[in-house]
Amino acid sequence: MKRDLLTILDLTTAEILALLARAAELKAWHRQGRDPKPLAGKTLALIFDKPSTRTRVSFEAGIAHLGGSSIYLGRNDSQLSRNEPVADTARVLARYVDGIIIRTYGHEIVEEMSRFASIPVINGLTDSHHPCQVLSDLLTIQERFGRVTDLKIAWLGDGNNMANSWITAALRLDFALALACPPGYEPDARLLALAQKASRPIYLGNDPVAAVQGAQVINTDVWASMGQEEEAQERLQVFYPFQVSSDLLRQAPPEVVVLHCLPAHRGEEITEEVLEGPQSLVWDQAENRLHLQKALLEWLVG
Repeated sequence: MKRDLLTILDLTTAEILALLARAAELKAWHRQGRDPKPLAGKTLALIFDKPSTRTRVSFEAGIAHLGGSSIYLGRNDSQLSRNEPVADTARVLARYVDGIIIRTYGHEIVEEMSRFASIPVINGLTDSHHPCQVLSDLLTIQERFGRVTDLKIAWLGDGNNMANSWITAALRLDFALALACPPGYEPDARLLALAQKASRPIYLGNDPVAAVQGAQVINTDVWASMGQEEEAQERLQVFYPFQVSSDLLRQAPPEVVVLHCLPAHRGEEITEEVLEGPQSLVWDQAENRLHLQKALLEWLVG
């Protein structure tokens, strides 16, 4: 039976930990020039409605490292741009390729792709979820602290797809999650209700200082995501108190580290000093997209 990754909730706790362990192994092997080739003879389609640097390059490079090939379909490169039903595209691609990676807007698009494709479908990003990024972030945290449990992780800023994915991760793993978002910019209420029902240590508030106190990890993201450009100026004013700055880091424990999924707007959601400072793991975090996704591709497709 085929498996997909649409959100982190598609994985069990054991599967997440196994992926992190395998990603660490593949990272070490890659540095020794020992990439295995489980995708030899296999082809994956990358359907990207949204532009990308890290997601596209990390997936294409990872597929090549594992011996496979990829076909990139940008926004105007398929009949989806001419209103062909997602279901039709999914069924046709399943006759041609061995897996689909899709980066798009509405989450319902990847859900429909999953329903009609008989091959694995991986969510490369939607407006609601970004599972590959948060799994890679967990790998980065594990490298620094030796674990992904018994930690406090803070999320500051917009209750966007990254915030939602952190909630899903906290539903599977034993860490505390504190989210600080401006009023009116909270994460998915259904996920928060699920967390409350499951009695998970997930807290939502409007105070960034309270969120980072006792936290080993501070996360942030751009204040205006793709498709929200018209709101950018308004959001600058609303979100400014949530900026990750050196003053804010002093409210957290000395061992705190900072993550940002990039691209970063220096002087907005994060200061230059913090982004380029010793507590930033941003560049390791970006590299780990490659290794975690290779583990995911090997598991789902290889």
